[in-house]
Amino acid sequence: MVQAWYMDESQEDQRAPHRQQPNRAVSLEQLRRLGVVYRRLDADNYETDPCLKEIRRAENYSWMDIVTIHKDKLPNYEEKIKTFYEEHLHLDDEIRYILDGSGYFDVRDKDDKWIRISMEKGDMITLPAGIYHRFTLDENVELGEVDYINIHFALNPC
Repeated sequence: MVQAWYMDESQEDQRAPHRQQPNRAVSLEQLRRLGVVYRRLDADNYETDPCLKEIRRAENYSWMDIVTIHKDKLPNYEEKIKTFYEEHLHLDDEIRYILDGSGYFDVRDKDDKWIRISMEKGDMITLPAGIYHRFTLDENVELGEVDYINIHFALNPC
């Protein structure tokens, strides 16, 4: 089950959990009120998963690609990691589905506070258009790679 919490103000290693002390957990309902939708899917069978097919059909998401984050597989690895962690937003919804590994998606709440969402294999989140967010690997980065799917509303990727 996904976990989320309000982040502390530390500028230390971005891969650390950065939980406030005491911890201020964020529920799925609180995320939903921000427009962030969580789902748990079968990552081992994503190619044939009827739930994923239905989500894509219902939301009219017609394009997806797989991103592998590993220093030996991602060109310009260090630069990409920095780019992923830069705060940004999109004009369309953004869907991230973790196929393997783990990492954090951070989103801003209505008061401009960061919420950290811990994601692992099988977790999918939909971030609504216009929400500030960023991604980072977690402290498990040395154990392997992170594979995730980008799912987009697009007739043609451009």
